[in-house]
Amino acid sequence: MKSFLILFFVTSLFSLSYNTSYAQAEKTESSLPSEDFFIDDIVDKRLIVENRVMDYQPIREADIAWEARIQRVIDTREKLNLPFRSQELNLFTTFIELVKNEELTVFSDEKFKNPLAKEDIDKKLSSLDTITDFDYDTYTEVIKVVKNDINWENIHSYRIKEIWFFDKETSTMRQQILGIAPIYASPKDQESGIPPSPLFWVYYPEARVPLAKYRVFNENNDIAPMTWTDLFDSRVFTSYIYKRSNVLDYRLKDYHELDPNAEVDMSGIDMLLHSDKIKNELFNFEHDLWEY
Repeated sequence: MKSFLILFFVTSLFSLSYNTSYAQAEKTESSLPSEDFFIDDIVDKRLIVENRVMDYQPIREADIAWEARIQRVIDTREKLNLPFRSQELNLFTTFIELVKNEELTVFSDEKFKNPLAKEDIDKKLSSLDTITDFDYDTYTEVIKVVKNDINWENIHSYRIKEIWFFDKETSTMRQQILGIAPIYASPKDQESGIPPSPLFWVYYPEARVPLAKYRVFNENNDIAPMTWTDLFDSRVFTSYIYKRSNVLDYRLKDYHELDPNAEVDMSGIDMLLHSDKIKNELFNFEHDLWEY
């Protein structure tokens, strides 16, 4: 009887210690992250950080039967494009962070021939202005030089350069984004009437991997694991066509200049109609190759 009580006591002690250790381990794994104790979330999210990007489907030059170069403009003020204007997860801030971490190369031209040095990038992202301040100790005016960084809220649009091509190996129309450029005009340019222009160009095939580590805000589900790479690859945005490859290298607005004698400016509507026409041509091209 005595030996039985001793055995029962040892077994109970072992079971209690095992359950306590298991509870502590379970608590540490789920609710108490080992890296950071104070986090602004339930758990330390790792799905996006550990995300891996699939390579493009291989394509041979001989399989490209037709292609057209298209440039689009994404207006971030449209409802579907509001994730571009997220306070914390906007695209421009993501670009700047990747550039500062030297994970991304930016170019000054849409041909991706002239990469920008760090000094040139700093000049584009900030400007030096002089202000007059009053020194109350000496009762004199002091001229100070201040550095003004570009506010991401002033980036209202992005330009997308892409190629649409017909793959005769799979008999499908495909598209691939080549570059992304934030469009910006400084206050001085706006006063002078200079239209917004690309601030810099990002080569998207290189940017796909680092952009896959940054989440896109989803107002329907805060934990939705969509990244900027998913957004662009799945084309979850709305846009209008700005330019299509042509022999004169015309933009759509070059075809529809403002008539000085017109009472109403219809050039903007004409450009949108022209953009929709090109969209329909791209959509119908693949279907016209089939015979039913």
